[in-house]
Amino acid sequence: MTATRQEHGSSEKDEREGTTMDSAERAEVESGEDASSEEDVFSAAEQRINELTDSLLRARAETENVRRRGERDIANAHKYALERFASQLLPVVDSLELGLAAAAQESATIDHVKEGMDLTLKMLVDVMAKAAIVELNPLGEKFDPERHQAMQTQETDEAEPNTVIAVHQKGYMLNDRLMRPAMVVVAKASSSQEEKTAAEE
Repeated sequence: MTATRQEHGSSEKDEREGTTMDSAERAEVESGEDASSEEDVFSAAEQRINELTDSLLRARAETENVRRRGERDIANAHKYALERFASQLLPVVDSLELGLAAAAQESATIDHVKEGMDLTLKMLVDVMAKAAIVELNPLGEKFDPERHQAMQTQETDEAEPNTVIAVHQKGYMLNDRLMRPAMVVVAKASSSQEEKTAAEE
């Protein structure tokens, strides 16, 4: 009976050792699986970081290229802004030179010279109109201090007070911006008109 107890105890011991070994093996397997899972996570994270870094570098390069192109376009715009206007002025210069050459001839007459000057002036006005340069010739208009500069006032009964009665020099606008005011003479009520107005009041 003692032998049976010993055999039974030995069997229980073997079962416990087997159970312990099974637990250790499972722990080792689970540990290996965890390590493999962590490596996969790190590998995926590293790949994502590399992708983002590459995208960032590409975006920076593209931004730099856009900035350089913008700077080049602005520089060219400043440098050649008047190219079109200047090219349109060349025929006007040619016309002036031809007019001077014609005026120097013995057969030249005042009428011919005047005709050439009128043609050249028309060409110049057309070029200015294409460049959005507008002439200000306010004769007969109400005086506008925003666009006109009064050189003097003059008493008159032939025009309403504060009306432009003479233009010494025309003014010009560029795209609604005043380049030069028109130099004008402004009508002023005569003494008789002032007396009449005072009497009516």
